[in-house]
Amino acid sequence: MGKRDNRVAYINPIAAARARGPVQNSGPTIQDYLSRPRPTWEEVKEQLEKKKKGSRALADFEDKMNDRWRKELAKNRERLLGGIDKERDKKTTEREKEEKKDKKEKKKKEKKRSNRHSSSSSSSSSSDSSSSSSSESEDEDEKKSVKKKRKRKKSLVRRPSDSSEEESDAEIKIKKKIKIKQEEDKDKPETKQKKRSSEEKEKITDKSKKKRKKKHKKHGRKKKKKAASQSDSELD
Repeated sequence: MGKRDNRVAYINPIAAARARGPVQNSGPTIQDYLSRPRPTWEEVKEQLEKKKKGSRALADFEDKMNDRWRKELAKNRERLLGGIDKERDKKTTEREKEEKKDKKEKKKKEKKRSNRHSSSSSSSSSSDSSSSSSSESEDEDEKKSVKKKRKRKKSLVRRPSDSSEEESDAEIKIKKKIKIKQEEDKDKPETKQKKRSSEEKEKITDKSKKKRKKKHKKHGRKKKKKAASQSDSELD
């Protein structure tokens, strides 16, 4: 069996292309691109003017919308300001009413006092003294009423402070009691430990004494036995 022939014929690509001839172009060439139809300068100007007209229409629309929004904002402002003005007017009217009431009350008091003085002038000196005393008594009553009101206000102001002081005193007492109890509880285990230690020491001393007594007894018995054995040996 011989080797297989895998050789391939070499073809010059340039020669092959020449043999095929010119290739048909499927797309546009450079000449086609350069010779394309182009707009004139007048046509370009017309296009630019059209673009500007479109932008002007948008600007006009935006201006109209801004005008509408401004009108609505002005209306809302007027409403809000009108409500604030109404509240201010109410407050001013209430103040004026209160001032009028105060003025009327003062006028009534002055009239009463003038009537009393006139009646006292027509009457005798005794009546003058009585009217003056009555007016003084009224003034004193008014002063007393004013003082009472002030005292009440002060008492109302002081009561919470007094109550707070009482609460603070009570808390301090409670804290002291708690501290005393804690100290007593701390002292109790110490005393118990001391008692236990003393009892344990006593027990240990008792045990040591008993052991010593037992040792002494054993030693005495041994001596007696030795003496007895020595005496027996001497007799023999």
